[in-house]
Amino acid sequence: MKTKLRELRAAKEWSQSDLADKLCVSRQTINAIETGKYDPSLPLAFKIARVFKMKIEDLFEPDEN
Repeated sequence: MKTKLRELRAAKEWSQSDLADKLCVSRQTINAIETGKYDPSLPLAFKIARVFKMKIEDLFEPDEN
């Protein structure tokens, strides 16, 4: 799954740890999502969308591989 998470996080000048704290997950989880090694659960995807005040479909898109 492709994500804009890294760019959005950087625009707010948040570290991976800052975002992880806001979402109650580990920094490793944020890293795995950003690098495409982990697809977030639906509840986590909704939390991420709320933090950035966006729709899930604007944050994530299917990988076409």
